[in-house]
Amino acid sequence: MSTTAQDPIVQALQDYTTCDVSDALIKLKYRNGGFLSGLTMWSPQRQDGETKIVGPAYTVKYVALSDPAPKLATHYIDSVPPGAVVFVSCPPKTPNAVYGGLMSARAQYLGAVGSVIDGRFRDMQEQRELGYPVFARDTGTAPPAELLKVVAVDVPVKLQTDEQDMEIRPGDYIIGDLNGVVVLPKELAEQAIPLMQKQVAADEKMAAEIKKGMGFTEASKKFRT
Repeated sequence: MSTTAQDPIVQALQDYTTCDVSDALIKLKYRNGGFLSGLTMWSPQRQDGETKIVGPAYTVKYVALSDPAPKLATHYIDSVPPGAVVFVSCPPKTPNAVYGGLMSARAQYLGAVGSVIDGRFRDMQEQRELGYPVFARDTGTAPPAELLKVVAVDVPVKLQTDEQDMEIRPGDYIIGDLNGVVVLPKELAEQAIPLMQKQVAADEKMAAEIKKGMGFTEASKKFRT
């Protein structure tokens, strides 16, 4: 069994949604509750089903060919740790896909729990036949080699959007489900989980009473204070 599978944080996070994680991070004053905008589920199904991924980030950094940084000597996908979430970053507004079906096949074999592509990916049918979770901004058809190169793995990367200034670091926890994708900074995880436990317990009580006719304001005062 991998050390990631034994990680108590990963085990604890299995019980919570991305919304639960964001609620806790907001209470800890972490920006946007860790939400990473624009990333949605494409495989095994498009925004459907019970797919959820939880694991530490294994980051991959693509840059333009004109960047002076040297290209990575080996393919990043061969170094994916078991239990990890592959997080692929590329320059914004890149029309080419930066991730494909062969990458998922290899990642799955090595024990990755899913991939998050901050850009486009391709080979949709292959991804779905693998039953491998992929979250991304969009799809594409062309490979990346004419435009981009991988220069680093396991380095901090920035979310590629003008909406937010968010960083994903190696080992930060990535959680993805139907609601979207959230990053939980590793140093906040132990503080966040008890907050999730308390919030979910309160919301379950609220939901039960609201279904019986209690007003939201009354239920909120009763169970969230």
